[in-house]
Amino acid sequence: MEDSSAQFAGVLETSLYVRDLDGAAAFYGEVLGLRLIGEEPGRSLFYRIASGSLLLLFVAEATAQGGSLPGHGASGPGHCCLRASQGCYRALRERLASAGVDIEHDAKWPAGQSFFFRDPDGNLLEIAECDIWPR
Repeated sequence: MEDSSAQFAGVLETSLYVRDLDGAAAFYGEVLGLRLIGEEPGRSLFYRIASGSLLLLFVAEATAQGGSLPGHGASGPGHCCLRASQGCYRALRERLASAGVDIEHDAKWPAGQSFFFRDPDGNLLEIAECDIWPR
């Protein structure tokens, strides 16, 4: 029987799969300005997004092999939405535009707005100005 009082505190890790770790490091570290907190050469990069939240970038072919952890991976582009810090939404959009990143779509939501773009491996990324989901 499940314990109905059990609650999740949030998502600890989100993973995307990439082919080129050097290109991913340049994009996520230099263009997006994320803080690299760890890496496994030829296999993965680990970025701190915010307190208690990580973005893991894996080379799918390497992680599919397994090893100390069960094998995992994905094919095709993934999606991840990052919430901008208060007051930073426009600055992030300008930072990406000045780095030559193509903004593919602007969305208006009942609770706010977001924009979409792709990383060098084709993953669809989104930046939202706030929590755009209903409560």
